[in-house]
Amino acid sequence: MQLIDTHAHIYSSKFDADRDQVIEEIRAAGVTTVFMPNVDVHSIDRMLECEAHYGDLCVPMMGLHPCEVGDDFEAQLQVMENWLNSRSFAAVGEIGTDLYWDKTNLDRQLAALEIQVGWAKAKELPIVLHCRESIDLTIEFIEKAHNGKLKGIFHCFTGTLDQAKRIVEMGFLLGIGGVATYKNGGLDQVIPYIGLEHLVLETDAPYLAPVPHRGKRNTPAFLPFVSQRVADLLQVPVAVVAESTCAQALQLFTKIEK
Repeated sequence: MQLIDTHAHIYSSKFDADRDQVIEEIRAAGVTTVFMPNVDVHSIDRMLECEAHYGDLCVPMMGLHPCEVGDDFEAQLQVMENWLNSRSFAAVGEIGTDLYWDKTNLDRQLAALEIQVGWAKAKELPIVLHCRESIDLTIEFIEKAHNGKLKGIFHCFTGTLDQAKRIVEMGFLLGIGGVATYKNGGLDQVIPYIGLEHLVLETDAPYLAPVPHRGKRNTPAFLPFVSQRVADLLQVPVAVVAESTCAQALQLFTKIEK
């Protein structure tokens, strides 16, 4: 059985001490591809170094995380646009909004999001959206920005069934991760009522480890726990979940060159 992790920060410093071993564990778990979202200008070199070492497994995206949108966000975006113009990336990501840490920075976050969605439209690339404590406004933003071709993933989806329906109606996918395994995660009220064809799997490693590893460093090697939980909620064999979510991921990231 093969799996694809559509969102993992495998280049994080939290893996510096044992990255080679972790990569071996990822492969042993049946994970064939790990899509890496960028965070800011400082993470680019680390991410591309990871691609250089494990290019058959790790695929980079390019974008500015909403939590990193500061006074210099326009300069950071210029660096990222130059990268997007110089080589291929799987997606524009990780982009979006975040009202968990800072509610005073939303205007700049939305300005950065608008610019990056513009790149995705121009280059016909998918987007990978972060929307912590801001899912409704992010859905509304994408509904207004949608040109009929825009596509992507609402990463780390933890919303309601109504929010999920609005997202899939736009042709976007729901990124399902470790939260699905949490007792009070809420996704047991969503996943059984949303078609498997609208889901992809992710870990968001090193964050949000699934049960039974909750509270520990997360890794794409834990993705089978997420796939099994989705299978249980949908009452289908886990191999069906693996096949479907891999198909959705590969169809979305059609421009990857491996």
